[in-house]
Amino acid sequence: MAWLVLVVSGILEAGWAIALKMSNGFSRLVPTVVFGVLAALSFAGLAWAMKQLPVGTAYAVWVGIGASLTAIIGMVWLNDGASVGKILSLVLIVAGVIGLNLAGGAH
Repeated sequence: MAWLVLVVSGILEAGWAIALKMSNGFSRLVPTVVFGVLAALSFAGLAWAMKQLPVGTAYAVWVGIGASLTAIIGMVWLNDGASVGKILSLVLIVAGVIGLNLAGGAH
């Protein structure tokens, strides 16, 4: 269950990052509220998952999911631009998270 909560929390991290972008520096109310709600839920899920999972692995998975999804959303829908270097870097993030898990992620 901790892994499921952690993955959902990582997805919520991408949500709050996009809402932060859409808030235009907290000058738009709805995206600012969405940011606050998603950030609180994301951090709460991370905190709960860390009660059962090692801190380094849990944090790396959370950040890896959030950063990767945010970058993909940015490239696909927000005109951030895609390149071979960006895509390769995303693959390396995912490989790093998998590597941490294979190296003894759960106890």
